[in-house]
Amino acid sequence: MKPRLNHQHVAPDTIKAAVALETHLANSGLERSLYDLVKTRASQINGCAYCIHMHTRDARAHGETEERLYLLSAWRESPLYSDRERAALAWTEALTLIAETHAPDELYQEVRRHFSEQETVNLTVLIGMINLWNRLAISMRAVHPVTQPKAAQ
Repeated sequence: MKPRLNHQHVAPDTIKAAVALETHLANSGLERSLYDLVKTRASQINGCAYCIHMHTRDARAHGETEERLYLLSAWRESPLYSDRERAALAWTEALTLIAETHAPDELYQEVRRHFSEQETVNLTVLIGMINLWNRLAISMRAVHPVTQPKAAQ
């Protein structure tokens, strides 16, 4: 795959604004582990290799376990995630697939059981941001760093 263009170089002010919001969200009070899980899960759903690569590395650097990262796509069947994380992951999936789900009331109510109003807004904007980054990376064909050679064929 060949990148289409370098969006950071072409539109630095736009990317700078997006990064500023991202920085704000990272410091909004949501747990870092939750932040990383949400970003990774949305990236999995969207099939963004660049972002999956980035956010699983970030998660590991922040102390996330390999086991929880491996099982993230099957979080419903694993006891490794807290009720708060489960609510956030379900909300992540619903908002990432919003054309299909329309953010159902019962799911929103579950989110509100575990998150304050401000946290709910911050979580929702975080989900929107990672979907923005996914769409930018996928549409511009961003290629993640490769540190190991391709597998033998």
